Amino acid sequence: MHPAEMFRGTLSRLLDILTRHDVKFHLTGGITSVAYGEPRMTQDIDIVVENTAIARSLDAFTAAVAQAGFMLDAEVIRRAVAEKSMFQLFDMAEALKIDIYPREMIPGELGRSVSLEVFEGMPLPVVSRPDAAASKLVWASKGSHKSRRDLRQIVRRLPSGERAEVDRLAVLLGLGDLLAAILAEPDEISG
Repeated sequence: MHPAEMFRGTLSRLLDILTRHDVKFHLTGGITSVAYGEPRMTQDIDIVVENTAIARSLDAFTAAVAQAGFMLDAEVIRRAVAEKSMFQLFDMAEALKIDIYPREMIPGELGRSVSLEVFEGMPLPVVSRPDAAASKLVWASKGSHKSRRDLRQIVRRLPSGERAEVDRLAVLLGLGDLLAAILAEPDEISG
């Protein structure tokens, strides 16, 4: 586990490449829990990228990330983009992992990104709070206990309008009952 600040240099290099190749992206995952919930350590950085844009420049993108010091498997990336499944990059200089999702988990989420100063002096596109909560809900439905706690922390800090959007997204995803159950859970195990 790493403090989020450790990812600053790695992200700077990777996001420069995505920008040069006109790939729309935003940060998601554990880093959003730090931004929207409560400070915690994270083991990686998660980035959602626009599938059609990365597919269009795939060869140039993989060459650029390799040249920037990221370890990768070009064939795995090619297959992941075709299947819209996650692939990983490993920053050899910093020994940090980045998970890249070439698809939106929450329909339209890239169009609702917000700019946040995740690192001092470094505003970045980040998943919106309602979409971050909905994403945590999806991961919780797949068995992630960490996402359950992250979801509760994010929802507790939401303004009422954004809370209504989380409820709408949960219903859209067929996870309204799970949202209610998770929000009713305590954060700590009492004994």
